[in-house]
Amino acid sequence: MQAGLLTTFKSPAKSRGYTAWILSVILFVFYILVYFTPIPDSWANAVGLNGKWQMYGVLYTLAMIIGGYFFLRKHGNSKYHKVRTWSVIFFQIVFAFSIPEIMGLFDSKGFNFAKFWPLGIEYLYPQYIFEYPLLIIVYAFVASLIAVPILTLLYGKRWYCSWMCGCGGLAETAGDSFRHLSDKKVKAWKFEQWSIYTVLFLALLTTALVIINWGLHFENEAGQWVTEFTTFDLIASKIQGTYQFIVVAMLSGVLGVGLYPLMGSRVWCRFFCPLAAIMGLVQKFGRFRITVKDDMCISCGNCSTYCEMGIDVRSYAQNNESFKRASCVGCGMCAHVCPRGVLKLENKWDFKQSSDKSKRPVFDL
Repeated sequence: MQAGLLTTFKSPAKSRGYTAWILSVILFVFYILVYFTPIPDSWANAVGLNGKWQMYGVLYTLAMIIGGYFFLRKHGNSKYHKVRTWSVIFFQIVFAFSIPEIMGLFDSKGFNFAKFWPLGIEYLYPQYIFEYPLLIIVYAFVASLIAVPILTLLYGKRWYCSWMCGCGGLAETAGDSFRHLSDKKVKAWKFEQWSIYTVLFLALLTTALVIINWGLHFENEAGQWVTEFTTFDLIASKIQGTYQFIVVAMLSGVLGVGLYPLMGSRVWCRFFCPLAAIMGLVQKFGRFRITVKDDMCISCGNCSTYCEMGIDVRSYAQNNESFKRASCVGCGMCAHVCPRGVLKLENKWDFKQSSDKSKRPVFDL
């Protein structure tokens, strides 16, 4: 049975009530302990696991499996949601968790094949990626710099954000109950435009500095590694450490998951993910769009309410305007909750979007 808006907003855990605040605090504390303290190592050892990161991987995967079960109980009447939910769970279990763990059993450093640069910013760090076999090095570069843009051009962000990504997978499964909490205000949309491209710029800057610094430590003629410490080393190291702390730890982990019960499940994906920023730009020129059936919208607002990315879908439907948005992850929930089947996710090249936005209302709750 599909959950309705009435039950959603009556629940304290789903409407920023006291339960939501308590849950948010618990998530904050957990992530701070995992990222910044050795305390979780003792918890992991107590249950026979090899350190806190293995424990975190187990909990993360279990959260997606359990969350996926409850998601499908609510929305499993849609074939699209069935397929994409099983897809993100599969990629998490196999590529993000099992394969890296198996690699560790053979004394090899684990590699998550379901993550790409700049989400996995270290995948283009020479001192990190060159420790892997040649095939993995080639995979990291080709997948991140060639395959991702091409697939996004053809299928939009949804091939990754809603079908493969671990961050998006957790949001779509364990975080589904909070998707309606995404901020729909215009100021949130303006902040989104500023924040996500700022993080992308920082990712580009950090990667460039790390690569340049790595290159400066080689003597071209002798081919030897230079170990002398320079001012540039200090600058590159500081920026790399700052990015790791602010973006990787705080924004993607502590805030990205900790704010689920208060700001919705896609805080990281919407406001900060640098890979989402790149794919969003490509998506604007690609085939993916949401088409609208003319004169069918009854302005119920379900589509906008359930959009986890804060897009005012209703305004497009009211104006009979098919659309592309850089932030859209193609989850398909807007089409799923529409009582009249007004919306449809499509991949076509023949797309013309109206430039007249004067009559479009603003959904500013």
